[in-house]
Amino acid sequence: MILAPLIFGTLLQSVAGPPAAAAEPGITQQRYENCVALATESPVLGANEAGAWRVAGGGYLARQCLGIAYANQQRWLPAATAFEQAAREAEIARDGRAASFWAQAGNALLAAGEGEKARAALDAALALGVLKGLALGEAHLDRARALVEAGDMAGARADLDRATEFAAADPLAWLLSATHARRMGDLPRAEKDIAKALELSSDDAQVRLEAGNIAASKGDEAGARTQWTAAIVNAPDSPAAKSARAALAQFSSPDAR
Repeated sequence: MILAPLIFGTLLQSVAGPPAAAAEPGITQQRYENCVALATESPVLGANEAGAWRVAGGGYLARQCLGIAYANQQRWLPAATAFEQAAREAEIARDGRAASFWAQAGNALLAAGEGEKARAALDAALALGVLKGLALGEAHLDRARALVEAGDMAGARADLDRATEFAAADPLAWLLSATHARRMGDLPRAEKDIAKALELSSDDAQVRLEAGNIAASKGDEAGARTQWTAAIVNAPDSPAAKSARAALAQFSSPDAR
């Protein structure tokens, strides 16, 4: 599975989100943009700036900036806490960006392995009804991941369908949709969705690995070999390449004949 930080990076594109209902006193757009840039490029310094700004009255935008700084240090639980606090304060201020903050909290919680809490945060993000386009699709994608962890495959399927509708340019949506379909025995759907993932990201080892898995499920040994070999070539030291090597070994085993 593509790592959570990549999804988090996509969510950051929706930070601007719906316009704020009203600007808080003392907060300038320039300071916010500077804080986010620092949190992205130099996360430790960004956390210091966000903390100082929060003490000076930066409010929920300072808290959200702090969450970005923690996330870029892979400090997922503190990041989730900062995003949750930002979301609650933004809701009180009736700022529509609260939905994006909840979505970011959910993504950070997924990265921390807190699937149940992630689902609650993503439910809150979607319940506000203001996310649109890619941001909406990414929130459904993350909730699908949380639902798979909880064993709710039907619920995950519904969210994956929404993810591929609204985040159609994201190869992860198609990859996870294809993986889900294969696991549920829907190979026609799996083939269709992995073809889209390959179209969008043919050099991704995880996409190639899953394409091989689907080919193998169909009994297409040649196709599986091709895709698994490509996964190894694309990222030889990756977990996907390790899985591809193990999968290829089955064809050289006497039991596989």
